[in-house]
Amino acid sequence: MSRRRDLLIGGACAAAGVAGYGLTPRRRISLLGADRLEDIAPRRFGDWTSADMDDEVAPKEEGSLASRLYGQSVGRLYTNARTGVQVMLLLAWGDTQSNALQLHRPEVCYPAFGFEIVASEAVRLPLSATAALPARSLTVRRGDRIEQVLYWTRLGEYLPQTVQEQRVDRIRAAMAGSVPDGVLVRLNRTVSSTAAPVASLRDFAPELLAAIPAARRKVLLGTALARAI
Repeated sequence: MSRRRDLLIGGACAAAGVAGYGLTPRRRISLLGADRLEDIAPRRFGDWTSADMDDEVAPKEEGSLASRLYGQSVGRLYTNARTGVQVMLLLAWGDTQSNALQLHRPEVCYPAFGFEIVASEAVRLPLSATAALPARSLTVRRGDRIEQVLYWTRLGEYLPQTVQEQRVDRIRAAMAGSVPDGVLVRLNRTVSSTAAPVASLRDFAPELLAAIPAARRKVLLGTALARAI
């Protein structure tokens, strides 16, 4: 009986070891490749021109979690020469999405820097007649400062809209044996009221993506969605 029990335990341990090995990510996936974010984000397109800027929310200081998470980041302030509207763009890329290092989602970052989330909504941005981008729209406030935020995240080939979806997609990637890269694309603008229309950001995003060379759009959208527009 003892020998049989030992065999059963040994078999269970061996099975667990095989399963653990199968779930250990071994293949890195990077859609950025040898490209650089600063070359992917156009400096001008249509009526928009841009200037470089730093990110006020979760600044990337040496030795910080953000500096370890994001291998590259780009901040640009776009100004529309015709309307005067200004839109801030942040692109942040990390080569490893794991338990220890995951993309910072704005609904987590903004409250950490003293902002109240007034509104949060999952949206789908039409990019063509047949393709839409899963994104999230936020309205945040800190004192007299009110911002509208539109962002999306890419984790490997996934485009999670929530923290929970991001966790699930990371597990899916791990079960497939891969360690994916990740990108945060955040657009925001300062407004005078929480009731201000959000159309400017939702119009800006497709125009920005259309200005990026087709071969590079996969870095921000994933391969399938980039091919669909």
